[in-house]
Amino acid sequence: MVFTGINFLAVVIAAVVGFAASAVWYKAFGTAWMLAQGRTPGDMTPKPGPFVVAGIAQLLMAFMLAGVLGHLGEINVENGIIGAALIWLGFVATTIAVNDSFQGAKVTLTLIDAAHWLVVLAVMGAVLGAFGV
Repeated sequence: MVFTGINFLAVVIAAVVGFAASAVWYKAFGTAWMLAQGRTPGDMTPKPGPFVVAGIAQLLMAFMLAGVLGHLGEINVENGIIGAALIWLGFVATTIAVNDSFQGAKVTLTLIDAAHWLVVLAVMGAVLGAFGV
């Protein structure tokens, strides 16, 4: 797999936009997410570690998405979103569903987390597509 031609500025912007989408998502669904885990706001003490991991992971995710999109043909916003959605369906949603199933997680938790990654990948795909990766 050749990664020449990737616009690294686009990758960074896609990662930042994805991280911001995550913040908005869990601001909107945070209470339902906590309840689906059987937790309360008092159980959740924010620590920087998970946010650092999330930022690095989203940077890597944006980079890999750019690499895959570059191999799919014409790169534009529409194809970026479609490619990201297909990757989500084939790899992310299925992985979350299997893991949550074996962990006995509530369906609500699976839906919130899986839909979150669909949104993140879609906005990353849109950004990368707008830049033409």
